[in-house]
Amino acid sequence: MDVNKAAHARRTRRKHRIRKKVFGTAERPRMSVTRSHRNITVQVIDDEHGRTLCHASTMTKGADPPRAYGGNAQSAKQVGLLVAQRAQAAGIVQVVLDRNGYKFHGRIKALADAAREGGLQF
Repeated sequence: MDVNKAAHARRTRRKHRIRKKVFGTAERPRMSVTRSHRNITVQVIDDEHGRTLCHASTMTKGADPPRAYGGNAQSAKQVGLLVAQRAQAAGIVQVVLDRNGYKFHGRIKALADAAREGGLQF
């Protein structure tokens, strides 16, 4: 098994283990983080009704300031602040973090810290 397949298998196992415990409600929705090499995306999801309440991404058009590259901690921090603003505008204060199998460091940690800084509680 090559290195990429093994890393993907480990992340998938972590993801399933986390998703057994994490569930979003209307009062406390799930904040799901998806990461790629170039971008990071966050969705705030109500799992009871299967709806995305708000989202933010490095690919969002009209972002202020515009991001040239979305694969670093600086961009993740901007996305964390943006999702916190959008969630509060939708009346959401508390969320459950679903790191989607990614380890809690680097870009994921920067995004979570910025969302807390922006006013979200989790």
